Amino acid sequence: MKQKSAAQPPKSEALLPGDPYPLGASFDGQGTNFSLFSEVAERVELCLFDAEGRQTASYDLTEITALCWHGYLPDVGPGQRYGYRVHGPWDPDQGLRCNPSKLLLDPYAKAVDGAVEWDEAVFPHHFDDPEGSFNDTDSAPYVPKSVVIDPDFDWEDDRHPRTPWHETVIYETHVKGLTARHPAIPEHLRGTYAGIARPEVIDYLTGLGITAVELMPVHQFIHYAFLEERGLRNYWGYSSIAYLAPHNEYAAEGSIGGQVTEFKNMVKALHRAGLEVILDVVYNHTSEGNHLGPMLSLKGIDNTAYYRVVADDPRYYMDYTGTGNSLNMRHPHVLQLIMDSLRYWVLEMHVDGFRFDLASTLARELHAVDRLSAFFDVIQQDPVISQVKLIAEPWDIGEGGYQVGNFPPLWSEWNGKYRDTVRDFWRGEDQTLGEFAYRLTGSSDLYELSGRWPHASINFVTAHDGFTLHDLVSYNEKHNEANGEDNRDGEDHNRSWNCGVEGPTDDPEINALRQRQQRNFLVTLMLSQGVPMLLGGDEIGRTQQGNNNGYCQDNELSWYDWEAVDEDLLAFTRRLIRLRLEHPVFRRRRWFQGRPIHGDDVTDIAWFTPEGTQMAEEHWGEDFARSLGVFINGRSIVAPDPEGDRPVDDGFYLIFNAHHEALEFTLPGSEWSERWVRELDTASGWSDDGETLEPDSVVSVEARSVLVLRCDC
Repeated sequence: MKQKSAAQPPKSEALLPGDPYPLGASFDGQGTNFSLFSEVAERVELCLFDAEGRQTASYDLTEITALCWHGYLPDVGPGQRYGYRVHGPWDPDQGLRCNPSKLLLDPYAKAVDGAVEWDEAVFPHHFDDPEGSFNDTDSAPYVPKSVVIDPDFDWEDDRHPRTPWHETVIYETHVKGLTARHPAIPEHLRGTYAGIARPEVIDYLTGLGITAVELMPVHQFIHYAFLEERGLRNYWGYSSIAYLAPHNEYAAEGSIGGQVTEFKNMVKALHRAGLEVILDVVYNHTSEGNHLGPMLSLKGIDNTAYYRVVADDPRYYMDYTGTGNSLNMRHPHVLQLIMDSLRYWVLEMHVDGFRFDLASTLARELHAVDRLSAFFDVIQQDPVISQVKLIAEPWDIGEGGYQVGNFPPLWSEWNGKYRDTVRDFWRGEDQTLGEFAYRLTGSSDLYELSGRWPHASINFVTAHDGFTLHDLVSYNEKHNEANGEDNRDGEDHNRSWNCGVEGPTDDPEINALRQRQQRNFLVTLMLSQGVPMLLGGDEIGRTQQGNNNGYCQDNELSWYDWEAVDEDLLAFTRRLIRLRLEHPVFRRRRWFQGRPIHGDDVTDIAWFTPEGTQMAEEHWGEDFARSLGVFINGRSIVAPDPEGDRPVDDGFYLIFNAHHEALEFTLPGSEWSERWVRELDTASGWSDDGETLEPDSVVSVEARSVLVLRCDC
């Protein structure tokens, strides 16, 4: 059936025509302009609310310009709560879902007050007839409100650090989890933007050596009803509902809209310390779910414009994300919303880059993933967004969604092949040494042909989704019982190895092996070409007790335990990151010779068998081989530094032994180095005594360990 629109009330004398642009609510010092896009609307109401959630006024936006409904209210300013009611056709079979009884968030809201209360009123249909009924219960008492903000902020002399890609070390973390249990942070600031801005946290991050903080989603999101019924919460936040609004629960500031100022202060404090801020953004779907989901914003504003619906049955949604819906990247106003959001976070909030969740979804024009889609076209030509750091999570769950190596030249990517290869190597799985060598040297097989450089590869061993580093070496199986899904959720194929016992153990040999394996992973990560990403907490031994899907664990299971820091691991990680940053040979801007990574004629890199002979072609295809040595020449770095000088660095010889037994390695001869200085050994730690080894000498390398030697030429 079709729901007819209500009769139009008389025009309000208080409302002036206003302007269609910018979209959203814009305060100019005297009043606020409101503008909302909807092609399907027949009438749009702007509703104002007081602090108690009572509606105090309603205005029809009678001015329509280029499908944008707009008006200007004098004397309405910062702190004003508001929402929209959109009148229009209700015909779910055609994808039309206007329901004016549902108060809708402004897609351009820059702040949000309140949260969703899970009443039947927030759904456009009744529970007893979800396929056809029309629910006309007012949702306003149960949904969050948009908030007008004051754009004024004193940024002082804030500047983007603009750390070059090849000097970047990323630290993936969570706003709340990082400080929720930090004893040095005042209790009222724990788990907030203000908590991250504290000197105790910033000093820790700079002391660790990272250059960029990648924050898990901070766009306003909701907590799912099914999780609240289990006593759980949406901890990760991958369910955005307002793309310009910082999530309100992460604010310690009590004033309405204060989360905006608090977020800006956090960015300013991080920038002052030389740290970049990268946001994990979720533009592939929203929290409104599928046809049975709630109506909170886009679904009620213009459902078929904002969402991909099934072409021959538009009641239902295309779902490339597993979360119920996918944004319609083919629509110009959807692209505009995303681009306006990105520019806002750069220009107004001063962030330095973005990591795009399930980015393959954004590239889908019809069904296939198209690297030249409209989304990438507009990113490429945008003078603001094209100049910040752009990182793709290059997959989604749809057919053909795994697109590692296939994004355009402007982009870097989470390198899932790096993660899988390195995990398999250190757990002793059969794979070719050639695969491991490609990952160690920046994955030229994935990125070189598209005109990209090593920084296209965001190297990682662990991330928020999956085991922590501690758990990667402590569990063979996931243990997600606490999520309430009978351990069915989360990845089953983790490429992990528990070193002989599942979970905690008192066995000193197993614990020693686990410590060594963690160091092996960290050394491999930090000494690989490309951009390393460290999962926050891995450096202190954070555990989730085998849970590899902590999305709903907003509690001690996910929060960093600052009372149980592995001090030895932390000290090791600090020195390791410093080693990377001090030696440009580990962070080259260009490929090794721009040719395949193995061969006898290379001058900047050479590969060796344990016997000390250079690798022959047949060695690369041996899937049983577990050990190799690599010489990287610090005197053959071609790309100049920012001052135009060619960097000259030490050479290094890295020995990787993933074999289950110690092996003897013959070191390269005097043509490679006059002497070899022992730098670090994951079996014993750092060497501070300057121990030297002679060319052609034989050294024993512990089972499952890395030995790093520096040239003393």
